[in-house]
Amino acid sequence: MSLRFEWPYEWRVGWRYTRAGRAGRRNGFISFISGVSVLGIALGVAALIIVLSVMNGFQKEVRDRMLGVIAHVELISADGEALADWRALAAEARREPEVIGAAPFVAAQALVGRGETLRGAILRGIDPAEEPAVTPLAAQLAARGELAALQPGAWQVIAGSELARTLRVMPGEPVTVVTPSGQVTPAGVVPRMKQMNLAGTFFAGHFEYDSALVLMHLDDAARLFRTQGPTGVQLKLKDAQAARAVAERLAARLGPQVQVRDWTRSNENWFAAVQLEKRMMAIILTLIVAVAAFNLVSTLVMTVTDKRADIAILRTLGASPRSIMGIFIVQGATAGVIGTLSGLGLGLLVACNIDVIVPALERLFNASFLPGSIYLISRMPSDPQSADIVPIALISLALAFLATLYPSWRASRVQPAEALRYE
Repeated sequence: MSLRFEWPYEWRVGWRYTRAGRAGRRNGFISFISGVSVLGIALGVAALIIVLSVMNGFQKEVRDRMLGVIAHVELISADGEALADWRALAAEARREPEVIGAAPFVAAQALVGRGETLRGAILRGIDPAEEPAVTPLAAQLAARGELAALQPGAWQVIAGSELARTLRVMPGEPVTVVTPSGQVTPAGVVPRMKQMNLAGTFFAGHFEYDSALVLMHLDDAARLFRTQGPTGVQLKLKDAQAARAVAERLAARLGPQVQVRDWTRSNENWFAAVQLEKRMMAIILTLIVAVAAFNLVSTLVMTVTDKRADIAILRTLGASPRSIMGIFIVQGATAGVIGTLSGLGLGLLVACNIDVIVPALERLFNASFLPGSIYLISRMPSDPQSADIVPIALISLALAFLATLYPSWRASRVQPAEALRYE
């Protein structure tokens, strides 16, 4: 003897009403409103997934490119002077298990120019032998053999590709560096200038560094800025996300004479702004989903009005008010589930193929949606994360369920005698 599973009749009747409404068998207008509600939920959920995925991708792309140029943690002399013994400081930092690389540096702002064109830049003096162990950019330059051009006393520099393009300078041509510290002469204080040779260029993919970063040898930078040696030590960690915790431990160990700065604090304002923007966009787009979900209220109210006779017959056959309420909750929740699942599918489809869709739209409209000078990167990234997608689906389903409660309660209050009086 086989057992056959039977769904509760409330589920079966609610699903039948949903199919009938969508097919337009009884009332074409109710079917249209129901379809609009489902479409609204689907588009709202899809928009939420796409926007948050793009913002996640944007943040990840900028972070990865940023970490390709800068170190995870920097140890800087608190008084701004040269470190007495950077190797001893690096050895002390390496006692932290997370630290896997260390290199000295000198960094200062200056003007870089050619002819009448001047641009502000950050000059970073590095040790070509140590730097590749700390930053991926230096490792790439070393692999191409370009980092070997930075020799002490040679006054060679490697600049970002955008900076070189702005100055209209090619590798092998001279550039002039103007330092902020003046030189006292009988005629007064005049800026200190030094002519150097452009040994090469790099492309980091991050506009801020491509347009304003210049690398030179550590000894040349120390002579140029008169620091008498490196002013800091850069550290590379096993896990970049642990930078803040490692920095706090190093600060407690090294004392106040060394300033410890990790990459999250160096760019804290930017990351905070991105997170705030992400939250605000999520709230705004959730309101769109809410409006679409509450369109189900009008759909169910009209359905209840249209099915008053059916409700009365069910009540006379013994259906309880709770069962009647369950029928219309099932109908509304089904529309919410269909809209949510459709939105999830559409949103994930677009988010996972946005690197193909956006270039096609740019070619179609002959426009650039992400100018590199404004958005730091020039291609639309996407990074769908379950931490965003799961709450979006749950919120959409919850809103759709809430929207069904009042019309379903009204359906349960229909009196059979009143409903059948004029039938």
